[in-house]
Amino acid sequence: MPDRAPQPVDRQLPTDEARDLISLVRDIAQREIAPQAAEEEDAGRFPREVFSLLSQSGLLGLPYDSEYGGGDQPYEVYLQVLEELAAARLTVGLGVSVHTLASYALAAYGSKEQQVEHLPAMLGGGLLGAYCLSEPSSGSDAASLRTRAVRDGDDWVINGTKAWITHGGVADFYTVMARTGDEGPRGITAFLVPGDAAGLGAAAPEKKMGMKGSPTAQVHFDGVRVPDSRRIGEEGQGFAIALAALDSGRLGIAACAIGVAQAALDEAVAYAAERRQFGKPIADFQGLRFMLADMATQIEAGRALYLTAARLRDAGRPFARQAAMAKLHCTDTAMRVTTDAVQVLGGYGYTADFPAERYMRESKVLQIVEGTNQIQRMVIARHLVGPETR
Repeated sequence: MPDRAPQPVDRQLPTDEARDLISLVRDIAQREIAPQAAEEEDAGRFPREVFSLLSQSGLLGLPYDSEYGGGDQPYEVYLQVLEELAAARLTVGLGVSVHTLASYALAAYGSKEQQVEHLPAMLGGGLLGAYCLSEPSSGSDAASLRTRAVRDGDDWVINGTKAWITHGGVADFYTVMARTGDEGPRGITAFLVPGDAAGLGAAAPEKKMGMKGSPTAQVHFDGVRVPDSRRIGEEGQGFAIALAALDSGRLGIAACAIGVAQAALDEAVAYAAERRQFGKPIADFQGLRFMLADMATQIEAGRALYLTAARLRDAGRPFARQAAMAKLHCTDTAMRVTTDAVQVLGGYGYTADFPAERYMRESKVLQIVEGTNQIQRMVIARHLVGPETR
């Protein structure tokens, strides 16, 4: 492994508090996350104790209101925290992003009573969340979901199966979109379901190309009974809530992608400076220098794009188009940069002795989750020229 330590990203942060926060995250990442990342990913081990530490450190509720245990941080800062965590281990960075996504519905659409009752434990009480929208037969076409919730007195009874659920089987709460009315997007309602609810179970985790330490599983609802007090928003509002959550969630994926890309670039630069061929470091060869320059430029462009979208969100301005652009560009960048990093390392890049191959495998999923990049292009085009004609 190269001995040359990468230089930390020079970040433009809005406050001294934010700078202290990034320093804390870097310290945790270097001490508690990165040293075990390769071994634990290879073993498929989920680092629950790391998430407990992040919760104790106030890092699981950063963009939410401090009244309920959040960190009162703008998205501009929260996303840079995600980037740092993902650079150390994507399972952790993406896990924090998914937890934030799962908390969004209640934080943005819940009643005051619901927020007082549930948010403190969700944001700073050690709980971990999951977001349940996709199903075996409805992925990109999420509005066609079939999981159903039927009213029974003061309760709802949920039956169905959700698919591709990050933290499936280990989450303490699930934000669930279920059909309560007619077909289509207006018949969907959101619910907050405790992880230990009777009738809720998870299948064996999927066997994946990468992110083996992050459990992804089908989640089954077999007569799961939840009180109406756990319905989030109005009946039929669930799909709108889901889409609003995904606009913010896509920024989290974009930041995680840049984190992985930055880690791959750091690895490639360090290796190129030390590996010698033909009597000199391979970093002296122009073809490789240009490759590294392109990798760095793509990363900086991606970081600027996700931060621009975050600042729009923080200002209360529309940001859905920019979020889709950030998710598209940053995840495509991660795939290109990690592939190039493997190439820089040559044969060593193809071995598990170096992390470049892991970064490459992990980057692929980022082009798929929370809306494939083909869906992002559809979203962007709709903002430009309107919806497709029927």
